[in-house]
Amino acid sequence: MSKILLVEDNPLNRDMLSKRLKRKNFAVSWAENGEEAVKKAKTEKPDLILMDLSLPVMDGWQATKILKAEGETNQIPIIVLTAHAMPEDRAKALALGADEYDTKPIDFKGLLQKINDLL
Repeated sequence: MSKILLVEDNPLNRDMLSKRLKRKNFAVSWAENGEEAVKKAKTEKPDLILMDLSLPVMDGWQATKILKAEGETNQIPIIVLTAHAMPEDRAKALALGADEYDTKPIDFKGLLQKINDLL
């Protein structure tokens, strides 16, 4: 069973996506902010991270940059999930090291394909 770390500060989005991923046989843990995400990625060693960008404490931009810069976490695939839908946002996220980019509202079937491609 693959482990996914879901980084999302909105409880409704987090609960909905967690439930759908669990039904597809993923083990899901979550973090509410970027700082917590960095800590959990180091301790839990997820197989993949779903990263929101607009987060409290430390945003997803910074968390992605840190995770991709550190040896113990840089191989974990990160899919950015965000309402930032401008082409420059996608380019910036990929430049920081994100492996994939998806906009909200989430197309779950498309997201599952991206997850499976990266795993």
